[in-house]
Amino acid sequence: MGALALLVLTTHLHYTQNLMENNYICLLTLAGFSYQFEWLRSGRRRALLIGSGALGLNLLTRLTTGMDLLAGGVFVALVLWLEGTRERTLWSRCKSYLATAVPVYLFFGLLDRLYQFYRFGSFFNTYVGLTAREMMQRDPTLPANYPFETPFHVGFTGALFTPEKSIFLFDPLLILMILLCAVGWKRFSAGVKAYVVTSALLLMAYVCFYARYTIWAGDSAWGDRYVSTSAELAALLAVPLLLRYRREFGKLVWGVGMALIAASAVIQAASVAFWLSLEIYQMELLGHPTFVVGLRLKNVVAFALGKMNAWGLGTNAMNEDPWDYVHIDTWNFLPFLLRRVGEAPAWVVNVLFTVWVAGLAALAWVLLRLRKVLAQAA
Repeated sequence: MGALALLVLTTHLHYTQNLMENNYICLLTLAGFSYQFEWLRSGRRRALLIGSGALGLNLLTRLTTGMDLLAGGVFVALVLWLEGTRERTLWSRCKSYLATAVPVYLFFGLLDRLYQFYRFGSFFNTYVGLTAREMMQRDPTLPANYPFETPFHVGFTGALFTPEKSIFLFDPLLILMILLCAVGWKRFSAGVKAYVVTSALLLMAYVCFYARYTIWAGDSAWGDRYVSTSAELAALLAVPLLLRYRREFGKLVWGVGMALIAASAVIQAASVAFWLSLEIYQMELLGHPTFVVGLRLKNVVAFALGKMNAWGLGTNAMNEDPWDYVHIDTWNFLPFLLRRVGEAPAWVVNVLFTVWVAGLAALAWVLLRLRKVLAQAA
């Protein structure tokens, strides 16, 4: 259930459609945590090597995933500590972990630096520093600390509370996770507690790191793309824990949880309905701040009813980029896009519509079967 919730009830769904590196990072981080946890339980060094390799490989995707790498170590240490491991055994396991994981991390760190040298001629810089230097040469009015000139409180509170980028609006399962921790913390196992604490720390680390970044919200993106992956990881256990402790939590928590799950499903489905730039163009006219999730839901209803212009949702800015406009004025799914562009033969479009509808029907059938299985288990 946790995997299904991740796929359809978090921003993971949106970034599956839009093919940014977020879900790749999520895969490697989850693999790292999973295999390192397996090492804790089995003692097999091969599992630790695979987990460390997954976390190390993340460094070649985005250097800030070094925070995920550190989180893996924190997770292992917390599990051992919360399980009451004797001090001598604790230090022995930690030494064994470091002896295996650190060389793997150093190997991938070296690969990253070699690539950096090949591309930019230096082992020690990053593309962010090079971009900043180039931008400051073009625009001398930029502040000396560019691209980290944003006041910390702006980026920090922005990622948490602004109507345009709040992680709680785009991933409501985070609210459910906080609620479940508040009412059920004592019931959770040491492994669950360690994961919850580690994922929360990782999420706050990303929020704090990007708080001062010039485009702290990820620029043209659905939600805050720099922290969305860590938000998904923090929300991962919300649905499984709600189902596991349904009787213990009571009807009130169950009802609130189901409401948040329903809201998450609607928000994630709406997130893939149109190309992500739609609300960005609309905000040029509507201004800031704008409740983006609410505006997306309004766009879905307006488009379905043919009321986009009547409701004032059509702007001249939407026509500026022809490629964007093709995606904006139709449902953002392959059969609809092919029909809108008009280049593919009609039979190809019809076949894809058939496959698409059949896929939706199969998904509905699986969900119904899963609902029956869960009902029987309860």
